[in-house]
Amino acid sequence: MVRSLSKTLGDPVSRGETVARIESGEAAGLAAQLSAARARVTELTAAYGREQRLFSENVTARQDLEAARATLAVAQSELQRAQAAVSAAGVSGDGRSLAVTSPISGRITAAPVVLGAFVNAGDELYRVVNPSALQVEVAIPAADLARIAAGDEATLALPDGREISGRVRSLTPAVDIENRAATAVISLAGQVAGLQPGAFLEARIRPSGEVDGDLVSIPEDAIQTVEGRDVVFRQVPGGFQTQAVTVGTRSAGKATIIAGLKPGTVIATANAFLLKAELGKEGAEDDD
Repeated sequence: MVRSLSKTLGDPVSRGETVARIESGEAAGLAAQLSAARARVTELTAAYGREQRLFSENVTARQDLEAARATLAVAQSELQRAQAAVSAAGVSGDGRSLAVTSPISGRITAAPVVLGAFVNAGDELYRVVNPSALQVEVAIPAADLARIAAGDEATLALPDGREISGRVRSLTPAVDIENRAATAVISLAGQVAGLQPGAFLEARIRPSGEVDGDLVSIPEDAIQTVEGRDVVFRQVPGGFQTQAVTVGTRSAGKATIIAGLKPGTVIATANAFLLKAELGKEGAEDDD
């Protein structure tokens, strides 16, 4: 049974801090074991003292003294074990309750626990989040898994339009059977304001093994389809001209151009569809 609560929703918490106490028969059992172990050590310490006196008076043999010493050592070891168990469980002085402590520092983001409620092992009492230690899990298509490695740079697009940088920390070695995707874990450089656990993000990962000066990343909206080909509108004197391109990967509103466009080329990135519409009008006029 939940005996006391020391934290509520939104409160800060430190690592190892007691956030609740639970009344349990286990606490009484641990306290009883500790009391028995202490009594046993007290008894055997006295017995060992008597054996020392008798041995010094040549009344008993050395083997009796050594046996008493060994028995006392075993009892002292049991006492240390009982003390460690009581300390780890946070048993109260009256031996009735156990302490529930936070494993990390952070802030309480969920508190489904109710004072006086009966709980079982594994029940969630609090949820603690450390905003400076978040990680991002990204679904990687199976076809792209071989291209990505730990250490690759990543850019994460937040729902509010901000972009933050990260780095691939690890990759799962297997692909999920249902969605045919692996998982890449991306670590962040530090705390990101407004980023909450459970939020959905878009990620762009730059494979370190594919650094190529001819690769260009452009907004996906800049790419239009004309006569079945992917094109961009390249700026020329007096206007724009279509330029056929070969598109690589598309992710988070960005597309990688692997052929047909050199770095530094000025293209239409916004409202490129309007240029496509004008191109369609010119073609219709020519047909007439």
